[in-house]
Amino acid sequence: MAEGEEKHHHHLFHHKKEDEGPVDPEQELKHHKHLERLGEASTVAAGVFALHEKHKAKKDPENAHKHKIEEEVAAAVAVGAGGFAFHEHHEKKETKHHIKEGY
Repeated sequence: MAEGEEKHHHHLFHHKKEDEGPVDPEQELKHHKHLERLGEASTVAAGVFALHEKHKAKKDPENAHKHKIEEEVAAAVAVGAGGFAFHEHHEKKETKHHIKEGY
């Protein structure tokens, strides 16, 4: 690395920093609403996949163990996605409260 060059880190997630200036509350509300809906859709999709794998385990006794494991993983993903949707719901409520109070 040559002198004067800064090392640039690539991160998987791009989190906003606290000192990036004011954020439009309406845009933040919209953002949390979209993430809440995404969490809800993910919960449903993972739940449906878990039920599908449960059905496959009954119909395919040779590979029942594999299907049972996939069912359990999908169920865990559904729980995680539900928790994410719940978290975003509360973030949305908090943002609505901030808008109402005029923060």
